[in-house]
Amino acid sequence: MSVVNEQVGLGIHTLRKKNRLFPKLMKQKFLFLLLIPGMIYFLVFKYIPMYGILIAFKDYSPQDGVFGSPWVGLKYFREMVEMKYFWTVTLNTLKISILKIAIGFPAPIIFALLLNELVSNKFKRIVQTISYLPHFLSWIIVAGLIFQLVSPRYGLYGLISDAFGWQPRILLGNADSFLQILLVSNVWKEIGYGSIIYLAAIAGINSDMYESAVIDGAGKFKQCMYITIPSILPTICMLFVLGLGGILDGGFDQIFNLYNSIVMPTADIIDTFVYRVGLVDMRYSFSTAVGIAKSVIALILVLTSNWIVGKLSNYTVF
Repeated sequence: MSVVNEQVGLGIHTLRKKNRLFPKLMKQKFLFLLLIPGMIYFLVFKYIPMYGILIAFKDYSPQDGVFGSPWVGLKYFREMVEMKYFWTVTLNTLKISILKIAIGFPAPIIFALLLNELVSNKFKRIVQTISYLPHFLSWIIVAGLIFQLVSPRYGLYGLISDAFGWQPRILLGNADSFLQILLVSNVWKEIGYGSIIYLAAIAGINSDMYESAVIDGAGKFKQCMYITIPSILPTICMLFVLGLGGILDGGFDQIFNLYNSIVMPTADIIDTFVYRVGLVDMRYSFSTAVGIAKSVIALILVLTSNWIVGKLSNYTVF
């Protein structure tokens, strides 16, 4: 009898939860309507194409299709591991990505801290607008601007070299200068847009803390070190963890539009390698295997970095 009563009680409790849930859903129905386009996007472009993962384990042929191609197991994963050039592009990717994180990650934080100290709101808005604009330019346009600037014959660099009597170099044909151009252009393009989330975090800091610090005699620098930065530290940790997840990206759009055969040994990354092997050479199975390996490693990096950051600072993404 007690078992029956427990089951009846459980059923009533579940029914009450459903009855409470439905009014909440109806109350927020317009928010769910706004959510539908995003859900459709992820369903169509992210989840449904996942069946293509099978290509990595098959000897894929467009004529036979995904399900008609024969299984080959881990053949292309073994080929990937045994290929020396794959490790070359992996090292190139890590080198470029680590430098981008080391230089590009702190830049928006510093920029946001500096913007926060501007007294004139009008000047602050002007600076923000100017710094945000490059983000909305495609890398094709930015690459065209860079070509015009660093051209040894017709660009600004060439004109300055002629004016000072210098012998101009082909900057995009030198491995060291090419890497410097990558880093500088990446910071220039993303520093403004990347500072938005930090400015939002700074705006949420309680102003009473600053007033108390002023009363205690703390200057701007100490306010920044002991109030602003600790307050936005959870945001910094979250973006750092997510940034480590993209450490194997390297920036395909940027490098693809800027690199050439001269700097390819040091500028070729995993994504450009996959592009050539998959779309140019039409080795779909091999390129898919490389893509899967890259995604798995990125997931491991995110989970590991999130665990380490959580141990060191008690702030985690999930």
